[in-house]
Amino acid sequence: MPFVWLLVYYRYKEIQIHIIMLEDSKEELQNNVGGDENSETTDAKTVSEKSTEIESNNSEEISSNDKQGDKEILDEIEETNAEDAEDNDNHQRHEIPLLDYHAMSMENLVGELQRLVKNEKVQAIKKHVDGIKYEFDLKFQEFLEHKKEEFITNGGNEIDFRYNSVTKRQFNEVYSDYREKRDAYYKNLEQNLQSNLEKRIQIIEELKGLVNVEEDINTTYKNFKDLQENWRNAGPIPRTEYNNVWRTYHHHIEIFYDFLHLNRELRDLDFKHNLEEKLKLIVRANALANEPDLNKAFRELQTLHKIWKEDIGPVGKEHREQIWEEFSNATKVLHQRRQDYYKELDKVYEVNLEKKHKIISQIKEIAENTSSNHKELQKQIKQIEALREEFFKAGKVPQKYNEQTWTTFKDAVKTFNKSKNAFYKNLKREQQDNLDKKRALLDIALKTKDSEDWDIATKEMKRIQGEWKTIGHVPRKYSDKIWNEFKSACNHYFDRLHALKNQSSKEELENLEHKTACLNKLKEFQLSGDRSKDLAEIKGFINEWKKYGHVPFKKKNINNKFNTILDAIFRKLDISKQESELLKYGDKIQKLSASDNENAIYKERLFIRRKIDESKNEIRQLENNLQFFSNASEDNPLVKNVLKNINNQKESLNTWKAKLKKLNILENSINKEDENTSNEEE
Repeated sequence: MPFVWLLVYYRYKEIQIHIIMLEDSKEELQNNVGGDENSETTDAKTVSEKSTEIESNNSEEISSNDKQGDKEILDEIEETNAEDAEDNDNHQRHEIPLLDYHAMSMENLVGELQRLVKNEKVQAIKKHVDGIKYEFDLKFQEFLEHKKEEFITNGGNEIDFRYNSVTKRQFNEVYSDYREKRDAYYKNLEQNLQSNLEKRIQIIEELKGLVNVEEDINTTYKNFKDLQENWRNAGPIPRTEYNNVWRTYHHHIEIFYDFLHLNRELRDLDFKHNLEEKLKLIVRANALANEPDLNKAFRELQTLHKIWKEDIGPVGKEHREQIWEEFSNATKVLHQRRQDYYKELDKVYEVNLEKKHKIISQIKEIAENTSSNHKELQKQIKQIEALREEFFKAGKVPQKYNEQTWTTFKDAVKTFNKSKNAFYKNLKREQQDNLDKKRALLDIALKTKDSEDWDIATKEMKRIQGEWKTIGHVPRKYSDKIWNEFKSACNHYFDRLHALKNQSSKEELENLEHKTACLNKLKEFQLSGDRSKDLAEIKGFINEWKKYGHVPFKKKNINNKFNTILDAIFRKLDISKQESELLKYGDKIQKLSASDNENAIYKERLFIRRKIDESKNEIRQLENNLQFFSNASEDNPLVKNVLKNINNQKESLNTWKAKLKKLNILENSINKEDENTSNEEE
């Protein structure tokens, strides 16, 4: 028969037994008392009165005091004792502290659950496990909603959201272990409880039959005591049947003691013993008023009620109300202490509620003013995390406000997370754009790093380095990689450039030494008076000078010194500036001719033409400026200066044209040589 149906069956049986007992007590009293009101046993009263008295005395706990508080504490004691009676190890749950699970993180909750399941009796930790699971589920649901928001914010579809939580998996494993142990325990316990329930019902049946047996009263009394002992050793029964079965048992105990009026001596001895024991319990109960540990005192009170109820039988009617009232009064004192304690606790909970409301307000304020700056937003995230920790550590609130407070807190955090996620979604888009820009610059760097067009490549490298600095952050997972690649490409190029410059610098220092020596010789040069001979020697100086190439940038002024001395010598030889320039240029023409480099000639032509254009533009601009002085005399200093500049530019223009002519002659000469060479080959 299934466990539930078995309980229903026995409950039905108990009701039947109760009815039969009332009928039996009526019949037995009529037979034994004989209706003689003057008999020493005629204090039994009528059947109706006796039924009422039996119901009243069945549970001495049910006092005449109808105050709800008294009933509640008695119900609580009965319920707790029923739970403890189911298994001798159940009482251990009172010794396991209930921690503030609300203030714990998910990881700590898992750790505490592991400790309980591993070290404590499985039947003693139900309340603890239920509290841990409740808090864990709340926190994990909040955590999961936060992760889902991030997933959706980053472009995911809600239907595709999955999250693998190591902490949740660990919790499920430990909780599953707890359930397996719990189910195995109760499966084994169920068989024992049902067997014990049957034993107790059988004892009740035998107890009921004692008043119908025709035998010596001493023998009956001995059998009665044996049944009491059997009852004490019958073992635990289902907690749901505990109080009902006990009331039925106690009911028949009362009937038996009424039956014992035929042998008042045996009854009075029992009543006296029971009275002494119950008075001792009253003394112990009164002493609990001075116990500082309220929880310990209440547990002791539960034990006293259990002893009063289960281990000690009834007392004489003349003492029943009095001693129960004294015992109840001791219970009421402790109950009042608990009520006062809970009132103070409620005040603490109200303070906690105010704290949590304040924390929620702070979270809402941050959520309504979410920063649009990454650095500031990170500060706000830390503030929110600190407020969350503070919220959980603020303690419990009144039960009626618990769910509402939690929902308000969760919504406030959720609002902030939405704003935060929206910001980082936009930031992620910006960072992706920045990544694309930096990848484009990286491509340029990789293509340029091996270039030998130093002037153009150097400018380009410097440009992309500057542009790189103006581009914002990229996604973290790409940041180091792309930067290292870009830096490596730039370093590769500039290492090559510096190596070249170092080599050039060495050559330039050597050129400086040679040019310094040449300059010193030119300073000592004296004209012989033979113009042709002097020009030949001057050309020698020029050729030697051109041969040495560039000098260090800081020393390039040596070229001006050389040209200044040459100009002074040319003036002594009465050679015009243009002639001197062409004379100097002749050496370059010879070098171009010797190199036979079309590209070099092409670049030289572009250079000269640009100079010609610059001179023409300058002359045009000066002549336009001169129109502003149309009414001014030529003696005007400003006019003189403009005219002088025009003449200088015209001279420079003629010089550049002459250089271009020489270059054209050189190019034609080279072309003719190439044609002749081609014809010879044919």
